[in-house]
Amino acid sequence: MSPFKLPKMSDKEIDELVSKQNMCRIAFKGDNYPYLAPFRYVRIDGTLYFHFTDYGKKMKLIDQDDRACVQIETYQPDLSQYNFISYRGHLKKVDEDEERKKAIKQFRETGKNGISPKFLAAHGFNPKEGWDDFYGDDLVIIKLVDIVERVGLKSPD
Repeated sequence: MSPFKLPKMSDKEIDELVSKQNMCRIAFKGDNYPYLAPFRYVRIDGTLYFHFTDYGKKMKLIDQDDRACVQIETYQPDLSQYNFISYRGHLKKVDEDEERKKAIKQFRETGKNGISPKFLAAHGFNPKEGWDDFYGDDLVIIKLVDIVERVGLKSPD
C-alpha cells in the first residue's frame, strides 16, 4: 500500500491563506536543537515582515545562522479541513528607514483593526498603551528574503 499524499495548494490558495492569517511559527537552526517560536507577521508587496524584540535567543541565533523555516497554517477544530504553508529562506534585519517605517505602520494599523491590545505584551509593549504606541527607533523589523522553497499542502477534498 502506497502512502496518500496531500494535495498541493495553488499559488492563489497560498496567497489567500497568507493574507487571512497574521500568526506564524519560525524555526531557527538553534545551537544544539532547533528553536521554534510564534510570531505575528505582515505582508507588504509579497514580502513577509516580523517584529522581534531586540533581546533573547532569536537575535543570537539569527546572527549565527540566518536560515529559517516559516510556517503558516489554518485548520478546523476537528481537523476536517487544514492548510499548511512552509517557506524556507533567510531572515534579514531591515535597516532602510522608509521600509522599516512602512512595516511598523502596517503592524500598528493591522493591530488596531482586530488584534487585542493584550498582544502588545508579546511585542514588548505595555498593553494599556494601545496600538498607537507601537512605534520607535528601537523596533527590530526582520524580513524573509532569498526564499529557496515555498510549499503549501491542504486537506483532501
